[in-house]
Amino acid sequence: MHDPIESDLLRTFLVISETSNFSVAAQRIGRTQSAVSAQIKRLEETIGETLFDRNARGAVLTRAGNQLLPYAQRVIELLNEAAATIRTKPLDGPVRIGIPEEYSQTILPAALAAFAVRHPAVEVTVSCDYTARNLAALEKDELDLAVVFDWSNQTTGEILCIDPTVWVTSLVHRLHEATPLPIAVYRNSTWCRDFALRSLEQTGLRYRIAFVADTSSGLKNAVLAGLAVSTLSQQYSAWMQGADERRRLSSRRFLPRRASPQSLSFERGNPGACREGARSLSAYVGSAAAVIRPRSLRRVPDGLSEKLAL
Repeated sequence: MHDPIESDLLRTFLVISETSNFSVAAQRIGRTQSAVSAQIKRLEETIGETLFDRNARGAVLTRAGNQLLPYAQRVIELLNEAAATIRTKPLDGPVRIGIPEEYSQTILPAALAAFAVRHPAVEVTVSCDYTARNLAALEKDELDLAVVFDWSNQTTGEILCIDPTVWVTSLVHRLHEATPLPIAVYRNSTWCRDFALRSLEQTGLRYRIAFVADTSSGLKNAVLAGLAVSTLSQQYSAWMQGADERRRLSSRRFLPRRASPQSLSFERGNPGACREGARSLSAYVGSAAAVIRPRSLRRVPDGLSEKLAL
């Protein structure tokens, strides 16, 4: 039976694999080169394989070294995470965050749930509302954080991702073939006026407003029911197409192509009032939003045509 592998030996192994040099690794670790060489020798004896080939270029991983590398990285990452978790004072207290309705069913709930599991003492309150209302609540100190849409570069927060808007139609009802084009729009929305409607007007498409809603769910239902075509965020429309019962939806090339300036941004409240829990939660949400990439959404289920940004 082999002896267990010591974590200190794995740490030294990782530094050498990164620097490809025993001498440089020794300086970084704060040990002599002979001590580092002795550590690697012990590790090789424990494993029963040679881990490095030394040549004129330095220390190069062998086949066994390359096999060990990902496991060593995972072990050390887990040890560092465990140490940081144990040493860190548990977070507690209330954190109030506002999120857009379109993202309340996709990526953000998973991030919020993961945060709640990791920090059970933090009382997270979520406000699902329009960007304008969440920004107003932030100004009144009714929220600590807000994830908002920004289509005019007016917000000063951290940009989480660019999520273009797409025209969506039903392949069952095929209203995109109608003239004038029946469309569903947000009520009292400057965005609809400045971008969605203008994109139709600039391409000479005749349209009529057939459905008015306050939420993206209302727009989605209008499309599913065959009442209109509408505009939704690319990430939200991709999520809808990924659900089996919603494969009727697609974006089509009959509608105009136009770059959308819409981005998803993080706005923070009064820095003095932003508790440690709020800062930690912002990291979770930021990581979740980082998965949204336009390139990753190019392949549409069932061979449907590529989605087009406004």
